Amino acid sequence: MSPAVESTTTNPATSTATTRTDEPTPSPLPVHYSSKSTSAIPRPHPKPGYPTCKLRFECRDLSHDGADIFFSNNEIARDLLAAVTIVLSTLYKPSQSNSHIPPTRSVTLILRAMGGVAYTTGRELDDDHKEIHFSLDYITKIPSEPRSRQRHEIQGVLVHEMVHCWQWNGHGTAPGGLIEGMADFVRLRAGLSPPHWKQEKKEHWDGGYQHTGYFLDWIENIYGEGSVRRINEALMNKRYDEEVFWTRLFGKQVKQLWDEYCKTLPENNAQQPTKDGEGHDGGVLVEKDGQKTKDRLEKVLE
Repeated sequence: MSPAVESTTTNPATSTATTRTDEPTPSPLPVHYSSKSTSAIPRPHPKPGYPTCKLRFECRDLSHDGADIFFSNNEIARDLLAAVTIVLSTLYKPSQSNSHIPPTRSVTLILRAMGGVAYTTGRELDDDHKEIHFSLDYITKIPSEPRSRQRHEIQGVLVHEMVHCWQWNGHGTAPGGLIEGMADFVRLRAGLSPPHWKQEKKEHWDGGYQHTGYFLDWIENIYGEGSVRRINEALMNKRYDEEVFWTRLFGKQVKQLWDEYCKTLPENNAQQPTKDGEGHDGGVLVEKDGQKTKDRLEKVLE
């Protein structure tokens, strides 16, 4: 490329010399815009959510008839997650820190041959890791008719035991009947009560399981939604003292509350259960098939 050439011309009229230089046109200077905004953009705070934990599964005898029944009726991952969601949403409201919820780090469901129905325990080295032991022998005894019964019962047991993974117990001082009754209250509220449950007039309020579960359900209805949640959270930091525990929460001794509840029960001392598909058991509809149970669990996972 040839270098730029300067040329000189002479105007005859003025005899003035004009010089022209062939140079490239310079680019315009870039324009810089201020990054400062005249108004702050609001950023919404993240919505509080419930804590999560690892969910594990172990079957110690795949050849057992109970294992076949379990796998035929359950989607393990989804059903365990549904049980956790039911328990947490019934017993707690989420917060930014969730420091009011037990720090459970994992739950392992173990299917094995054993007596009884199921039990929950913490691992010896770390109680924040829970184990639910579920009897394969019991699963084989669940009636296969109507079609929904096996799935309904299995999920009900899972929800009951999952409560023990997440509830407070007054540093081990709460009555066993209250602990078990709270678990069956959550099961009842989830619509997973079995057909043999019934409300009975017992001498003691802390008979446990469905007897105390129905009592807690009555408290929830009389004293408002969240009453059982308050009972559970009151057991978080303090030891259980029956003389003051119930009075602080509801202004009455538990014996008085129990007497008031018993007055609402039928004179024949029991509410008779009904056969599956024929009506209600303790106020909870027993499904004719498994679709309502499945739909309920699907809704929980939405």
